[in-house]
Amino acid sequence: MSAVAERILRVLEELASTPEGKTLSELSAKLDLPVSATHRLLADLVEQGYVRKDERRGEFSLTMKLPSLGLRFLSAGGVVDVAQPILERLAATSGELVRLAIVDGEQLIYVAKAQGARQGIRYDPEMGRAVTLSCSAAGMIWLAGKSDEDAIRLVSNQGFGMPSDFGPLAPTTFKALLPMIELARKNGYATTQDMFLPAMSSMAAPVHLSNGEVRAILIIAGPMSRLTEERMQELAPALIATATELSDASGVSPMLKQALQGASRTASAEH
Repeated sequence: MSAVAERILRVLEELASTPEGKTLSELSAKLDLPVSATHRLLADLVEQGYVRKDERRGEFSLTMKLPSLGLRFLSAGGVVDVAQPILERLAATSGELVRLAIVDGEQLIYVAKAQGARQGIRYDPEMGRAVTLSCSAAGMIWLAGKSDEDAIRLVSNQGFGMPSDFGPLAPTTFKALLPMIELARKNGYATTQDMFLPAMSSMAAPVHLSNGEVRAILIIAGPMSRLTEERMQELAPALIATATELSDASGVSPMLKQALQGASRTASAEH
């Protein structure tokens, strides 16, 4: 990748994490780039319609052009058409946020969601982002399908992150994390409370290929006041049944099929 392309992607990624916008000097300092180089990159992105500048405050922010490309990609691939109705049903059953994350190489990426009994896709700050493996139910159930050695490697590559960014019970060592992964192996699904975010719960189940390999993760998340341990136990059969339905649906969705099978071929080639 060229240096210019890498810098452009870094600018886009930083702005995607700060929807309120950043000034030229803030971006320059954050990305450790000269002000002049940062200004040239921003000028090109503004010209192409990916970034806008608030002239009054001097802040740069993303336009909807980049998110629209992602949504168009998902729609063309069939994720919205095929997966969304399935997610909506589970959201209506649970009354909570339901997410789908697909395996992309050595990470999980949120690609779709449904909220409660409401219809349609709405903006979610986590959409398109990588799942934090060490303190999320999605990460734990994905790691449960791997050896401890591979789980340690994947979490080491991503890192535990800063404890202040997560809930108070988020594990920060492998000694704390590995028993949680083992429990997820035993149960067939994972649950977390007060880990990914303070006072929040989540539960997740794997979406399998026909050969048993995990290629996507189905998640339910909500406040601990509603999504208690008892409530998660009640919802576990519906979560697992919906994950199975998504596995079956991959046969009619081009993107789901590609996502669930393409990474499997890559893994097989590597071994």
